[in-house]
Amino acid sequence: MTASGVDSWFHEKESAWLYCRVAAAEPDPHKRHLFEQLAAAAEDQARRWEQAAARGTAPGSAAPPRLFTPSLRARIVARLLRHLEPRSMRAVLAAMKLRGLSVYSAAPGGLAGHAMPTSLTEIGARHRSSLGGTLRASVFGVNDGLVSNMSLVLGVAGAGAGNGYVLTTGAAGLLAGALSMAAGEYVSVRSQREMYEYQMALEREELAEYPEEEAEELALIYQARGVELEQARAISRALLAHPAQALDVLAREELGLNPDDLGSPWRAALSSFVTFAAGAAVPLVPFLLHQRAAHAIGAAVVLTAAALFAVGLGLSLFTGRDALRSALRMMLIGGAAGLVCFLVGRALGVAIG
Repeated sequence: MTASGVDSWFHEKESAWLYCRVAAAEPDPHKRHLFEQLAAAAEDQARRWEQAAARGTAPGSAAPPRLFTPSLRARIVARLLRHLEPRSMRAVLAAMKLRGLSVYSAAPGGLAGHAMPTSLTEIGARHRSSLGGTLRASVFGVNDGLVSNMSLVLGVAGAGAGNGYVLTTGAAGLLAGALSMAAGEYVSVRSQREMYEYQMALEREELAEYPEEEAEELALIYQARGVELEQARAISRALLAHPAQALDVLAREELGLNPDDLGSPWRAALSSFVTFAAGAAVPLVPFLLHQRAAHAIGAAVVLTAAALFAVGLGLSLFTGRDALRSALRMMLIGGAAGLVCFLVGRALGVAIG
């Protein structure tokens, strides 16, 4: 088996292993059965690779390992699945190249808006915002705080400032950055909600004045997705009997608006403030514990590097890249930023005297 063949065998084995973890975490029995079937199919495909290698019919002569060991990234995902439902992890699972995620209404790669309802009970069914998106935003928030405040602290320390000045500067950078992030998130989410409320008001007026025209527009949207026009019209007409649900569906289908994805402005602001502050606090800890500036700088570099490594591991869950490579890359990027700021601070400190 060639190297590519071994890679394919490993991917199928890892997929089967993850499907089993997803199935164990999935509360819905129908979805659980689907992932169990996908696990069996992946195991069968891996077995075919093994048999081809044993017969010598596969290109090359390399054989897969006797024992399968999941990657670090897969083990992290499996651990998260012990605490989070697969629905909330679908962004991460998609990055792991798992199939079957279309069973969730807002699965990555799916069609925007609702799937075509087949009964009145499905009309107005809401999408749920992905916790995967929240996790990703949290990881980026921590990363922003780490890199920006580490660079600020190292720049001031490089200029020869004492621990007290470094701590004062770092605390100011933490507070300023966290407040800026929080204000930006609040304004962004609040603006989105205001736009949604305005467009929903217009849609509500059109639905009241031109119900038949709105139903026909919705039917044509479903027809474009491959549904028979008469069936789409029947569903659209039935939808008009439920104005509240009709308004919700029309907003999603015609305007592409999903209120569940907007979130709360205050929650977004608080989340941004906390995650940025958490990252920005890491480089300050050594300056609170060490009296000598040289020791504090060294400890800050080590502690921040470890935190950046963890952030890189977290980002690999969403990018689908190798976990170790992602972690090392994040360390190098953050380390380069810190080194530049330290050298500039040192040069300024020497020039100013």
